[in-house]
Amino acid sequence: MTNITDEKQLAACIEHTLLTATATEEQIRQLCEDAKAYGFYGACVNPRWVGFAADHLHGSKIKVCTVVSFPLGADSTKIKVAAAHDAIMTGADEIDMVADLAAVMQGDSKYLTGQLHAVLKFCRSMRPAVPLKVIIESAALDTNQKMFICQIAENCGVDFIKTSTGTHLVGGATIEDIKLIRQIAPNCKVKASGGIKTAKQALEMLDAGAERIGTSHGVEIINQFRAGQI
Repeated sequence: MTNITDEKQLAACIEHTLLTATATEEQIRQLCEDAKAYGFYGACVNPRWVGFAADHLHGSKIKVCTVVSFPLGADSTKIKVAAAHDAIMTGADEIDMVADLAAVMQGDSKYLTGQLHAVLKFCRSMRPAVPLKVIIESAALDTNQKMFICQIAENCGVDFIKTSTGTHLVGGATIEDIKLIRQIAPNCKVKASGGIKTAKQALEMLDAGAERIGTSHGVEIINQFRAGQI
């Protein structure tokens, strides 16, 4: 059984997300308004909208979260560090960075470790330190590949491992992957993301060990929870 007993607890686990390339200023404004009205943990937007969201959420407890090297993860280490720097200087409170999936597929631990260390070093140099979440696109990996990247993330000391971008055709978060991440990287928190559309799914992910939910369906999830549709 989940430990979530009321909607405030559930909302506090949700990063209300809008990462479509066609999102408009009005849609980002509405995302921020929803985040404040429902008490979500954060609003997750593309770097283009970080400054706007930070201004709109100023004075609230809502965190501004953004993505780096999204959705492919194929940027160089230098570019990823620069993107994290720009986002944080513009007002981002947390960074979700896509791992280099080619390096995961090839088992290139040196490249992955160097990249994660570089971005994490910058995030940790901030005062206060900026949490770094590493997106592993778990549905696109086999079990050994998942274990490989999770072990590297654990050894580097990143704050969160995030299951998915939510854009890959193979799918998003699964209960099995959350449990595997928790097993291989017990010192990393887990953000479940990708395909989470219902209160039932969100509660199942949290029950499996996720601490955070990334979803563009936060409003529907809370409304379903209120209606007892779980």
